[in-house]
Amino acid sequence: MSRVILASIAAAALIAAAAGGFVAGRTDLRSIEVSRTATIMPAAAQTNGEPIYYRDPDGKPFYSLTPRKTPDGRDYRGVPASADISFDEASAPEAVAAPMDRRIKYYRNPMGLPDMSPVPKKDSMGMDYIPVYEGDDSDDGSIKLSRGKIQRTGVKSEPAALRVIRTVIRAPGTIQLDERRISVVSMRSESWVQKVANVTTGTRVSRGQPLLEIYSPAISSAAADYVAVMKSKITSGDEVSGRGSRRRLENLDVPDTVIAAMERSRAVPVAVEWSAPRDGIVLERNAIEGMRAQPGDVLFRVADTSMLWALVDIAERDLGTVVVGQPVAVRARSFPGRQFTGKIGVIYPQVNRETRTARVRIELSNPDGALLPDMYVDAEINTGQPDPVLAVPESAVLDTGTRQAVFVDKGQGRFEPRDVKLGHRGDGYVEVREGVTEGEAVVVAATFLIDAESNLKAALKGFADGGTQP
Repeated sequence: MSRVILASIAAAALIAAAAGGFVAGRTDLRSIEVSRTATIMPAAAQTNGEPIYYRDPDGKPFYSLTPRKTPDGRDYRGVPASADISFDEASAPEAVAAPMDRRIKYYRNPMGLPDMSPVPKKDSMGMDYIPVYEGDDSDDGSIKLSRGKIQRTGVKSEPAALRVIRTVIRAPGTIQLDERRISVVSMRSESWVQKVANVTTGTRVSRGQPLLEIYSPAISSAAADYVAVMKSKITSGDEVSGRGSRRRLENLDVPDTVIAAMERSRAVPVAVEWSAPRDGIVLERNAIEGMRAQPGDVLFRVADTSMLWALVDIAERDLGTVVVGQPVAVRARSFPGRQFTGKIGVIYPQVNRETRTARVRIELSNPDGALLPDMYVDAEINTGQPDPVLAVPESAVLDTGTRQAVFVDKGQGRFEPRDVKLGHRGDGYVEVREGVTEGEAVVVAATFLIDAESNLKAALKGFADGGTQP
């Protein structure tokens, strides 16, 4: 009886085992099928070509899960799964495709903390430490970034090229009269104004145009002596006395035209006509008919405005870039669409202690009289060199105050810091005199992020080197 019971139990066990194997077999097949489906689905998604997200059309680090437009109305560019670059540093293509012969030196903290491990580990948040391979922290100071990080930070490079740098100094100023082109009409002896021409302040006059008639006892006496000498010279031939009498008239500033008329007529004029000494504008009229003029009294003041001065104040730091004779473009605020050209005539040898500016005198041609004294103007002085020089964008330069450097793009995500010596600046570019050669690509965007990454890796490398020392 017991043998029959044992046989029944054994048969039941075999049936249960067979059933369990069948169920297990179905479970394994289902797992294999799910795994195959999970493997096939991404491939199908990659071949589908539908965008999985959208990014800025200019390559800026702006993204969107739905279609979107830029502020200027352009559509964001769709990124299919096949063109996506993972944002996970550990699953980036470079890490997956790393050569098998590259040895991992250590693992660094994923959050940038100064913590390293010789073996793989996780931080307190469960993030894997990032492997650092041999060659990633080269001794030349260069750093290497993954394509995903370059894309996220918006790193851009531009080759150093020869450019003409236009450096413009802009300074305000005012129009002033040329001191060498101002004349006055005054008497050298006591006189009386007999008649004044129809000339007022602001009237434009020509050289030799009559201004007034005066009577002067001293001039009349000298004229009488000169006429008498001329009459007696005909009979006696004494030319010495004639020269002395003429010199007396010239010392009284009698116009040459009046003396010539006396020589022709052999008569003493009652009133002497005074004329304009130059072409220009009457700035001042003090002559009144019947007035008494003392020696030295200014009766008329005439200025030639065909050439004027523009007095501008430039900053003290720009003094070394301006020289006498340099061309200058001047724009008057009264004529916004017009440009006047001139050149630097004088750089005054004094700096204003309050404004820290120096005065520069610019000589301007004013043939049509558009510019007027005391008019406000803006001067533009081009201090750049006409010859092209090696230049890079100003955004490429990292300036710490004591040193200037750029990051040279060596390709394959590697960037090398390079000390440079700079020159002139202008139009968004800066001259590079040493440190970079023509055609070398330099980073012009996200330079501070690369600099931060470089400092981080340098600190980690120093930490690692310090930890290896006994």
